[in-house]
Amino acid sequence: MKNEVLYLLLDNYADHEVAFLSSAIACDGGGMRRQPRYVNRVVAPTLRPVHTCGGMATLPDYSFATMPQECAALVLIGGYGWQSEEAEQVVSIVRTMREQGVVVGAICNAVSFLAAHGFLNNVRHTGNGLEQLKQWGRENYTHEEGYVAAQACSDDGLVTANGTGYLEFARELMLLLEVDTVENIEWFYRFNRLGYIDFMQERMK
Repeated sequence: MKNEVLYLLLDNYADHEVAFLSSAIACDGGGMRRQPRYVNRVVAPTLRPVHTCGGMATLPDYSFATMPQECAALVLIGGYGWQSEEAEQVVSIVRTMREQGVVVGAICNAVSFLAAHGFLNNVRHTGNGLEQLKQWGRENYTHEEGYVAAQACSDDGLVTANGTGYLEFARELMLLLEVDTVENIEWFYRFNRLGYIDFMQERMK
C-alpha cells in the first residue's frame, strides 16, 4: 500500500535505529496520532521472527516474497546481517524501489551494503565513515567525492546515516514524507536531541 513505510530487518538488526522514526510516524507530542498519514510495517526474509542485536524478537508483517510492490518508503535498518546471504536478496528490492521513485532510507551497515552494490554512486551520501564504504564497496563504490561527513544526508530520495545518526535519519525521512509540519518535525528532533530539561529551558528563553 502506498501509505505503508516498510522497515526491512535482517537478523541482529540494531534496535535503536528503528525506534525514533517508527514512533514519530505513529505518534505526535500528544500521544498516538488519530489519523496517521503512514502505517509502519516490517519486512524480513521470511515470516519467521527476526531478532534485534539485543536479543528481542520481532514478528514480520511481510516476507520478501509477500511484500507489496508499492509503498511510501523502504527503510533499511542497520545491524550485523548485511554481509549475509539473505542480504543479497535485498539488492533487487532496492533497485525496484529506486526505479519507482520510492523514498529509500539506509542507516549504519545498511549504507555500506548500498555502497557494495553501487547504489551510492550518483548521490550525496554519508555512512559509517568513508573507509568503511570503500572497504565494503570495493570496485562497486566509485563516488567518494559524494561522501558527506554528517550524521545523515538526503539526496534524490535516498536518505543515509551513520549508526549514531538515528535522530537525524528520522528527521530527514520525516521531512521527505511530510509526516508533519516542518515546525513539528524540528520540535521532535530538538526534544529528543537535547533532552527534556534542556529543551524546556531553551523554549523558556
